[in-house]
Amino acid sequence: MRKSRGVGYAHLLTVPNPKHVASLVRYFEHGAKSAADQGFGVEIEHLPVRNDGTDAPVPYEGETGIAALLKELEPLYDGDKEYREDGFLVGLSRPGCVVSLEPGSQVECSLGVLRDRNEFESLYRGFRSQVDPIAERLGFRLVEYGYRPAGSFRDVHVNPKERYDVMNTYLGRIGQCGPMMMRSTASTQVSIDYRDERDAVAKIRLGTAIGPILAYFFRNTPIFEDQVNTLPLRRQRIWDWLDVQRTGLIPGLYEEGFGWEDYAVDLLSTPLMVADVSQTPEVRDRHEKPFFICWHENAAEIYPDRSLNEHEVAHILTTHFNDVRLKNYIELRHWDSLPQERAGRLLEIISHDFYDPGQLARLESLFSGLTEEEVLLAKADLQVHGAQARPYGRSLDSWREILGAADTLGTVPGDFANPDCFQK
Repeated sequence: MRKSRGVGYAHLLTVPNPKHVASLVRYFEHGAKSAADQGFGVEIEHLPVRNDGTDAPVPYEGETGIAALLKELEPLYDGDKEYREDGFLVGLSRPGCVVSLEPGSQVECSLGVLRDRNEFESLYRGFRSQVDPIAERLGFRLVEYGYRPAGSFRDVHVNPKERYDVMNTYLGRIGQCGPMMMRSTASTQVSIDYRDERDAVAKIRLGTAIGPILAYFFRNTPIFEDQVNTLPLRRQRIWDWLDVQRTGLIPGLYEEGFGWEDYAVDLLSTPLMVADVSQTPEVRDRHEKPFFICWHENAAEIYPDRSLNEHEVAHILTTHFNDVRLKNYIELRHWDSLPQERAGRLLEIISHDFYDPGQLARLESLFSGLTEEEVLLAKADLQVHGAQARPYGRSLDSWREILGAADTLGTVPGDFANPDCFQK
C-alpha cells in the first residue's frame, strides 16, 4: 500500500485506526473492473406532490401516502429483498431496479448495471409505467425538480427510518441547509466504474472539475421555498452549506500523490453524525438501538480495533456527501432531478467524457495542474454569474463543445425569472 501523505496522521486531531484505513482501501481495490466490465448506475430521486392543485408534499403515513404506494408496488418486486425498519416498509428491490426513500419521502429509483442510454430508458420506463398509475389512484404524482415546486421544507415530515431521525437531529443543529436537503431536494446521480487507483483518482478529479458546468447545463430548480429561484445551482449551494466537513471537494484531491489511502484517512477522521452498529456485535449489545448520534467521535472511537466488515465500511462511506463520492464505484452527484429525456442525454455525455479513452485523455490533459482553489472559483463563478460565467477561463459555449454537450443549449432553461421555461 502506498504511504499516505499524512504518514502517522500527526496532522490530525482525531487519528484514524490503521486497520480501518486498510479496510477501506481493500474495499476500493475490490471495486476495480476491467474496461470490458464497466457500466453505469443511475439514481433519480422524485418529489411526490398532491394532485389537488396545491402540489403539497405527500407524507409517508396514511391511506394515500408513500407507504400505500410501496404496499401496492410490493408484489412487483422480490419479496425476500424488501427493506423494513421497525415494521415500516421503506424499500423494494428486483434485478436492475431498487426503490428506496429519501428523508422527506422522496422516491428514489436506482437502476443498473447499465451499458447505454437505451438500457436506462427501458428500465426507467418500466419503473414509471408501474408506479405512476398507482400514485395517480392515490391522488399524487412524482415530479423531477431539484427542489420542491411548492411550499416550504418546514411542511415536510421525515419518514420513519431511524437513520434519518438521528441525521435530522444532527444536521438540524448546524443550520437550515440540512433540513432543506433532507426534506425538499431531489437529485440525479450517475455512477461509473474504474480500472485501478490511478484511473479512479483521475475520474474523481475530472468529475469534480466538470460537474458544476454540467450541473449548470442541466439545472432544473425553478422554485425555492415558494419563490422563483434566482440561483442557477441552488441545490448544489444547499449541499455546500450543509456540513463543510463532509461535503464539497475531497480535501487534498488535487495534490500530487493523492490516492485511496488519503481518501480513507479523510473519511475516518471526520466525526460520524450517525453510527450504524447493527452489524457490530461488540458495540450493538451495549446500545438499545442500532443507530445513534455521534457528536465528536471518529470511527476509531466507535468501531472495534479490527478490520471493518463490509457493512461498516459501506455505512461510513455514506456519511460523506462530497460532490463526487468513492464507494466501490464512483458516484457523480452534481445534478438536479431530471426527467427521462434529459437524464438520458446526461448519461450519454458522461459516457463520452469518462469512458471514451481519447476524450478522457484530452480532458485530463486540459485539466493538468488543476488546483482545489480553481475548482472552487469555477463553482462560485457559475453560481454568481450564470450564463456569463467563464469557468476555468472559458465560455459556456466553449465548454459545451469540449464536453460533447453542444445540443444541451436548446433544452436548458435560460430565464430564471420565468419558471414556465423549465421542462415539466
